[in-house]
Parts: sequence; structure tokens; C-alpha cells
Amino acid sequence: MTNWTKETFTLNTGAKIPAVGLGTWQSKPNEVRQAVAAALKAGYRHIDTALAYGNENEVGQGIKDSGVPREEIWVTTKLDNPWHKRVEEGISSSLKSLDMDYVDLYLIHWPSSSDPEDLKKHLPDWDYVKTWAEMQKVAESGRAKNIGVSNFGIKHFEKLLNDPSCKTTPAVNQIELHPNNPSPKLIDFCKSKGIHCTAYSCLGSTNSPLAKDETLAKLAEKKGLSVAQVLLVWGLQRGTSVIPKSVTESRIVSNFELDGVTLSDEEMKQLSSLPDRFKVCGDSWLPVKVFFGDDE
Repeated sequence: MTNWTKETFTLNTGAKIPAVGLGTWQSKPNEVRQAVAAALKAGYRHIDTALAYGNENEVGQGIKDSGVPREEIWVTTKLDNPWHKRVEEGISSSLKSLDMDYVDLYLIHWPSSSDPEDLKKHLPDWDYVKTWAEMQKVAESGRAKNIGVSNFGIKHFEKLLNDPSCKTTPAVNQIELHPNNPSPKLIDFCKSKGIHCTAYSCLGSTNSPLAKDETLAKLAEKKGLSVAQVLLVWGLQRGTSVIPKSVTESRIVSNFELDGVTLSDEEMKQLSSLPDRFKVCGDSWLPVKVFFGDDE
């Protein structure tokens, strides 16, 4: 299974999510449209965005610019925290910005129902379990072919999956995954429930210890690959889809040049046991704690 660019993972709905996608978080305005078009021209068929990124409009334009038919592309977007009580408005807003009739995957971005009047507060009468009940209606309406969550930990799932209102198990949990935040326990838990994991910040970030990791650098050099390519294949071989973010065309292309690349069990183990721990995205900005350090 090394033809990664054509590879898909089958979700609990039967839908097939392309293994490699383009992430658009923290991409600047005007860069996203070109990045999306460049990615699709390079062969990508999976684009990830979110209401909170403020770039859904550009993502939609980039898709049109590419000339690739909409039905050939997997599009994921996400419900923003202050919209938990307004799921109907949230999906309508996203579809309008994207200029689409449906998305392939709609996620609850964070398990935090933030108060739209004061983002430092959590709504007193609402939580992600109630949000999920509303998400299920979006799936029934066909405007999201699949629904899932993001940044959910084991505690969140235990509460959600045991609630009588939860009729549909989330298809996906999109979480930060890289060798400095490998989360094996959380991945295993999701697998046991039939929930696929997508890795965001899968390349770490510019200021993460991964950028300076010698083991990783040596392994990439030995295999004649970029550090990014090694990190992506590490993620793919763990059974997670990956959504590397870039706005540089040359990087967008090289991040997709993965066919025929594999890591041996020994190389996988080497990367999975790097000692450093680092999270690109914490929870200190949210009104509630969502990470409990129980994912290893």
C-alpha cells in the first residue's frame, strides 16, 4: 500500500476519505485560493478548511479555478465554537462561503460551546453532546455527507457515545498528530470505536522540536526524502489521513510526492519513540480545558 496519492481510508459510513489532503489553517488571505488550485492541479483531492479560518470563500474559489469537478474533491469544513447552538446557521454559512450544496465532512471544531457574547465563557445550558444532536440533523439533510469531531479526547467520546441522543458515531476525529504528540492511546481508542483519525499539524510547526530533531533529519537524509515526506508517511502508515498545510507551490507538490515511499517497522518505531513532547495547538485560549494528557 504505497500508492499514497491514490489511497483512501474507508470511514464507518462507507465513504472513502483521500489519505493526503491540503490543510489551510493559518494560511494568509489571497494565498489560500492559489494554494488550493495548485494542490488540486498537483493531484490532491482532499481540501480541509473551517469557518474559524475565515478562508472558506477562497477555498471555494480555488476549487473553481482548478477546473477539477466538485464531485471528485473531498471537502471538509468545521463548525466554530460560538456557533454550537446554531448548527443550522453554521452549515448554511459555510456552504454559502464555499459556494457548494454540500460538504463531504462537517466537524465540530472543538468540544467547547463558547458563548458568542463572551468567548472566555462557556454556555451554561449547552455542550458538545447537544451540538452533536444538531449535527446529526445536518447529515440527515444531505448537506454534510459525513459528520465528525475534532480535538476530542477519550473523556469526550465516553460522554458522547454513552448519551442516548447519540445515534451516529462520529466518522472522524481530526487531531494534532506528529512524533512529538503521537497520542497512541487516543488513536487506539478511536479505532476500537470505528472512528478514523485525521492528523492536523502533521509536520509539527516551524518552531517545534521536530524542526531540529537529528534522528528525523538523519532518517530523511538516508532515504533521500524531505523531513516533511518522512513525517507524512509516518502518519499514513499509522492509518491516519494527513493534511499538511503549505501555501508554497513547490512544497505543496513535494508533500504529495509520496508514492513508493515506505518506512520499515524499525524506522516507524524510531520516530514513534522520539522523547520530545510538543503541542502546536493548546487549549489555554478556550473557556474550558479540553486536553487532559491521557492520550498516551
